[in-house]
Amino acid sequence: MTETVKLKSPIDGSIYAERPIATDQQVNAAVERARAAQADWAQVPIAQRGQYMLAMLEALVAMSDEIVTELAWQMGRPVRYGGEFGGVKERTQYMVEIAEKALAPVPASNPKDGFRRYVKKEPLGVVMVIAPWNYPYLTAVNTIVPALMAGSTVILKHAAQTLLVGERFAQAFEKAGLPKGVFQNIILNHAQTERLLGSGKIDHVNFTGSVAGGRAIEKAAAGTFMTLGLELGGKDPAYVLPDAKLDHAIANLVDGAFYNSGQCCCGIERIYVHEKVYDDFVEGFIAETKNYVVGNPLEQATTMGPMAQARFADLIREQKAEALRKGAEAHVNMKVEKDEPGSPYLGPEVLTNVDHQMSVMREESFGPIVGIMKVRNDEEAIALMNDSPYGLTASIWTRDTEHAIAVGDRVETGTIFMNRCDYLDPALVWTGVKDTGKGAGLSQIGYDNLTRPKSYHLREAI
Repeated sequence: MTETVKLKSPIDGSIYAERPIATDQQVNAAVERARAAQADWAQVPIAQRGQYMLAMLEALVAMSDEIVTELAWQMGRPVRYGGEFGGVKERTQYMVEIAEKALAPVPASNPKDGFRRYVKKEPLGVVMVIAPWNYPYLTAVNTIVPALMAGSTVILKHAAQTLLVGERFAQAFEKAGLPKGVFQNIILNHAQTERLLGSGKIDHVNFTGSVAGGRAIEKAAAGTFMTLGLELGGKDPAYVLPDAKLDHAIANLVDGAFYNSGQCCCGIERIYVHEKVYDDFVEGFIAETKNYVVGNPLEQATTMGPMAQARFADLIREQKAEALRKGAEAHVNMKVEKDEPGSPYLGPEVLTNVDHQMSVMREESFGPIVGIMKVRNDEEAIALMNDSPYGLTASIWTRDTEHAIAVGDRVETGTIFMNRCDYLDPALVWTGVKDTGKGAGLSQIGYDNLTRPKSYHLREAI
């Protein structure tokens, strides 16, 4: 009997899609096609590769009406927000635009008469992308486009919860006329994925997911010497200073905490507010949060759909219950139809009187709950922001740019924001520290991580 992957929709629990898992023979054939295609693909001029990427983008955007509804059924994001194509466009176009310069040979810094010395950036070979369900197009495109632009071929294994996304990428690349074998979508189970990573046939893997998943990837790849890009957990903090523009901070931090039901890699999960503005901030934050409408994501009025899976919502319920037992206060307690253990439907929650003895302030939530703590000064805020095993982004809310930089210099994180949050700028490197993982994506540095250096030391005059 053929093993399949079943996609259970969070909307109503129905099986929205089902696909057969590739056989071992099909997996081997896909890798062989990727390897065979890579040599020719690496000879395609960078500008021409870019034309393929932009044609793929155009084809993907043309499917947006169907994709938006598919995303709601697959992972619960309300249709009112559209797809992810603003970010997909921005990232694809930028990485295509900078490719010629980013991939150009780097001359030696000290010229010598009679010699040509430079470092070329060679493609890695076959790149595997293991993409998550929360932003299934954005997270995948972060590696797919620059890897292909750099001259590698790509095998995509998408999350079971967003099974149809890989098919959409494949359709878009086919419509763009991409040569066969350069991009392939494949459906694997965990055991097959581990075997493939351990086979030595993959040159680089980029994985976005849990810390446990990242450790499994490293273990599977041990001894192959393949390169890894791992974006794992997060517990991103915000620090609101006394001079912050409160209405702006409140509106943006509420959105940063609860957009996509809080299922954002760089979503706001904990907030530290200076005591001088704490009461006003909390009052405004709670009022703004109560404006959310939780329900069926296919309805235009819905601003927060179900979480992708019931077990994710149950984790939030457990974190809230533990915090309340330890003295926290919940301020929203929204009445939501179907909000009960075992259901993915869950309202947003704001907690105060929290501390770092509670899991909601230290362990990843990845859901619509946020704790707010009062702090006396920068020293206290910085210590609390750093009291976490994760470090993806941190946001600082102030009108004083130099102060924000000084605080940011002391925060253990991959990105510092000022007066914004929950955003990825493709011109800046996307990276993390501690258990958030390793590697770097996008920007010129992203190209450096998707190529290998090859030195040329040429004596011209003999």
